[in-house]
Amino acid sequence: MNWDCKTIEIYTQEHNGHTGVIWNVHWRVTKEDGDYSATTYGTQTLNTEDINNFIPLDSVTSSNVEAWVVSAMGEEAVAEVEVNLDAQIEEQKNPVSDLITLDS
Repeated sequence: MNWDCKTIEIYTQEHNGHTGVIWNVHWRVTKEDGDYSATTYGTQTLNTEDINNFIPLDSVTSSNVEAWVVSAMGEEAVAEVEVNLDAQIEEQKNPVSDLITLDS
């Protein structure tokens, strides 16, 4: 799975002694299997009440944010995301319906 966690929301004023605190992440996850791919997206609120090891906004990487999102979501929710992507890919490989347009 490939995570894109580059779109973030920050507090515009000082929050718990820091500026530029990320509080919400807009994420997108993509999974590929050969010629097939699936994508899902969502948002994840981060707990900003007790900030340990604060990283200034200009030093934050997308890898940092991805780790925070995965941690905040928890193992079960992350596993559900992967199950959903696998189901999308399986539907592409073995469709159970088709969209067609009638001639008249």
